[in-house]
Amino acid sequence: MSWVQQYQPLGSYGLSALVAGIPLYMLFYMLAVKRMAGHKAAFAATLAAVILAIAAWGMPVGLALDATLYGAAIGIFPIIWIVITAIWVYNMTVESGEFNIIKNSLAQITDDRRLQAIFIAFAFGSFIEGTAGFGTPVAITAAMLVGLGFNPLYASGICLIANTAPVAFGAIGIPIVVAAQVSGLDMMKISSIVGRQLPFLSIIVPLWLSVTMCGFKRTAEILPAVLIAGVCFAGSQFLVSNYVGPYLPDIVSAVVTIIGLGAFLKVWKPKKIWHFPDEAPASERSVESQFSGGEILRAWMPYIILAIMVFLWGIKPVQNVLNAIFAPTFDWPGLHNMVVKAAPIVTKDTPYAAQFKFNFLSTPGTAILIAGLLSVIFMPKYSYDKAIPCLFRTIKQLKWPIVTIALILGLAYIMNYSGMSSSMGLAFTATGALFPFFAPILGWLGVFLTGSDTSSNALFGSLQKTTAQQIGVDPHLTVAANSSGGVTGKMISPQSISVATAASNMVGKEGDIFRFTLPHSLAMLCFVAVLTLLQAYALKWMLP
Repeated sequence: MSWVQQYQPLGSYGLSALVAGIPLYMLFYMLAVKRMAGHKAAFAATLAAVILAIAAWGMPVGLALDATLYGAAIGIFPIIWIVITAIWVYNMTVESGEFNIIKNSLAQITDDRRLQAIFIAFAFGSFIEGTAGFGTPVAITAAMLVGLGFNPLYASGICLIANTAPVAFGAIGIPIVVAAQVSGLDMMKISSIVGRQLPFLSIIVPLWLSVTMCGFKRTAEILPAVLIAGVCFAGSQFLVSNYVGPYLPDIVSAVVTIIGLGAFLKVWKPKKIWHFPDEAPASERSVESQFSGGEILRAWMPYIILAIMVFLWGIKPVQNVLNAIFAPTFDWPGLHNMVVKAAPIVTKDTPYAAQFKFNFLSTPGTAILIAGLLSVIFMPKYSYDKAIPCLFRTIKQLKWPIVTIALILGLAYIMNYSGMSSSMGLAFTATGALFPFFAPILGWLGVFLTGSDTSSNALFGSLQKTTAQQIGVDPHLTVAANSSGGVTGKMISPQSISVATAASNMVGKEGDIFRFTLPHSLAMLCFVAVLTLLQAYALKWMLP
């Protein structure tokens, strides 16, 4: 027998929303204040959500447990699978000694930590986000920065902040595609509006990264390079999103930034090389190559192959072929279509699907696995006899992040299927003409809950459209703002933080990373919220 969601079980949207937020308050407190290990905080918050769903929202016990287990399963596949394979590739390059060559080759371009962060976390990370998404860029780039000698906390935090710029167009534009699907609005127009919001952030993200690492005074020393990176990325992001579509902004922007910044550094160098204070003093002379061009190309081959593979796997026809070979989908027992979404979340009662798709061949994690297997061929003094045990050691290394991610996804799904997330979302609709200010905040909340801009758009896209129509604002703007605001929540999402801690070997210190990224997340969110409000009324000319 099906169960219909209720959105104000406590008599009003306001009170219901406050109570629905209790698991999130707990998570905030345990991570930010108590600095509790991620898996412990996630367990407590998930347990609280299950109890509230049953006791306050009236969800049957069986449905509540099934929804939580369903979320945990999706956390294990495909998300954890991506993390495991990405860290495995990195671990192999370290064990084989190839990462030492990578470090030396990067130091030849620049030994400056500020510029390395912009190259790897911002530009290369954006390329990986554009092709794969779903936690892949943070897993790869955080591990690379730690390997280069970055302070682990800064490696994690910098990668999470840098990931803000590309998230809305990640995984070949999937967040925008989903936003258009659930809202029934024009995809190109949503893409264009996001492309007229995010470039204002993207252009300052390189500056933001550097200031976060070393302050304004030291950042001024590399200001020309910072400007080149920001303009290359933001300009490309605007042009592609407005005139081509949502599929390629990240990939094009990343490539243009890498080429533009790399070419600029051929003719310009900072007067002073900067390293972290706890590192050995930085040399102010150029680092000479210790390896031949062939050795450098060979060392980078795992990441070249990885980039090619995730790009290919992001192409729809390739996905279709692979899914045709093997992609079993089954209805989640006891949950599929047993929960019914009701008005005002949907126009009429709609069964809530719960289908688990085991698309093992087409998932980015498998692309990375294949890349890793192919990479072994290019690693001298390394073999599959070493690579396979390395994979199992990587899984053991990630045992607590695996638990954390599974629990976090369980938390997100019990809140979604119980209607608690919708209760919180509906509370924002009471803001009337000020709703455009709160539209990005709703997206931010969605990404915090789910760890995914795609999921946030799926969760709140229809609500954003309905509310905008009620107050006489262009619904394309609020749906786009859901995605633009959502990207600022990515860096504090427990799921993202779990990936970062796993990649930087900071397991158990999730609270430290949360405290590190929270002020940046809130500052960027306020900017997007104010911009959206202005675009709704005073700056309508900015909209397509």
